[in-house]
Amino acid sequence: MFVSDCRREFYDVIVSQALFQCDHVPYTLVPVSGWQELETAFLEHKDQIKLLVKQDDDLDVPAYDDIFRDDEDEEEDSENESDGSEPSEKRRRFEEDVIERTMKRRQRREWEARRREILFDYEQYEYHGTSSAMVMFDLAWMMSKDLNDMLWWAIVGLTDQWVQDKITQMKYVTDIGILQRHVSRHNHRNEDEENSLSIDCMRIAFEYDLRLALYQHWSLYESLCNTSYTSASLKLWSVQGQKRLQEFLADMGLPLKQVKQKFNSMDMSLKENLREMIEESASKFGMKDLRVQTFSIHFGFKNKFSASDIVYAAVSLMENVEKEGPEAANFIKALDSLSRGNLDKLHQGLNLAKKQLRAIHQTIASCICTNLVISQGPFLYCSLMEGTPDVKLFSKPVSLCLLSKYLLKSFVCSTKNKRCKLLPLIMAAPMDVEQGTVIMVGIPPETESSDKKNFFGRAFEKAADSTNSRTLHNHFDMSIIELKTEDRSKFLDALISLLS
Repeated sequence: MFVSDCRREFYDVIVSQALFQCDHVPYTLVPVSGWQELETAFLEHKDQIKLLVKQDDDLDVPAYDDIFRDDEDEEEDSENESDGSEPSEKRRRFEEDVIERTMKRRQRREWEARRREILFDYEQYEYHGTSSAMVMFDLAWMMSKDLNDMLWWAIVGLTDQWVQDKITQMKYVTDIGILQRHVSRHNHRNEDEENSLSIDCMRIAFEYDLRLALYQHWSLYESLCNTSYTSASLKLWSVQGQKRLQEFLADMGLPLKQVKQKFNSMDMSLKENLREMIEESASKFGMKDLRVQTFSIHFGFKNKFSASDIVYAAVSLMENVEKEGPEAANFIKALDSLSRGNLDKLHQGLNLAKKQLRAIHQTIASCICTNLVISQGPFLYCSLMEGTPDVKLFSKPVSLCLLSKYLLKSFVCSTKNKRCKLLPLIMAAPMDVEQGTVIMVGIPPETESSDKKNFFGRAFEKAADSTNSRTLHNHFDMSIIELKTEDRSKFLDALISLLS
């Protein structure tokens, strides 16, 4: 097998591995990070490739007959019909043939126009369907080979889409409901067994948890400061925002000494009712969506992780910039972190995730306080300069996307300009100084009714073609490109003209 996207289809891999291992099927894992590596892998393994698509997904894939049609011979030979017919009969047949060919040509032109329109509608936006990890779990379930571990990996795959803001809230809640039924089924099946499960066995639980990043493995204070939702709502980059945070903590009756120490070290009396206390105070400060439906995993006496904990850890391991090395090596480390037998890798990922979140929110504070987010007419633009703290981290696509999405949320909360609140964001960061390239990502507008469709992929292609800008469209997310630094100015000018 091969992975067509190290990041997007990461959680699908481990489910596939488990299925192969169940049937003792030998396989080769080939992670690829872009279209170029995908083409090479495809040519090497094309006889072994199968396409898995969830049929009931609303992907708006055009019908075959709308895009393809058999070639028709427009020219019909009427010369062979000279079999002694009367001249008037030949003339009538000739006129009928002319009318028929004219109608066919008109229908052909109409079909081609309709085809161009359908393809344009289909290709102009980029969006995400059901997580590939869920598709693979569905396959395992239909084969009666679904295990608790596979179910957990499917949960983590869905949570990754939610953490990275790839799907709508409605899609997330719908898929959560599907997985919740599977969790209930697995739990009921385990309860029916004659022998009760040992403490080392894995248990998955559905719960309403706090929308705070890594708070059970961090301090509550750090989590509040480095979670996008709370940071943007309280405007923590400002002095006034820091005061609101203190008022928020005071309203809950939590001493600073308690919230600034590790969550596990907090007084049990405070932790018992912490969620209810936070939710009650959060609504007073305009944070009505601080509670989220999710799942957690328990095994052993003290091992408890939420699905979002695993997502943050895995992403940080895959985009680790502290140690130089091939992307495939980071991929394998992230894959190992999903196994309960590699807790050291998981904890390493959690520590990296904390550094990543701190870097993101420090950069957001810097961008907003120094007015680096500027309006370019049809979109907002922000560029990180070489020498910016942690800029190396943002040469990685997922880290840059998270920064861009969190920055746009924070900017929308901070600006008083109503028009700017409705604009998309383009963000650029240095990628390779020696080669003189930047990585650029386009983020759709931050609105409550957002359908998460991204139009920047097609816009980037047209802007590059019209200006002969040297770009590389190698990422599977077409809204992420690499661009020569000296071509950036004319590329942005073309985008402004194109989107105005």
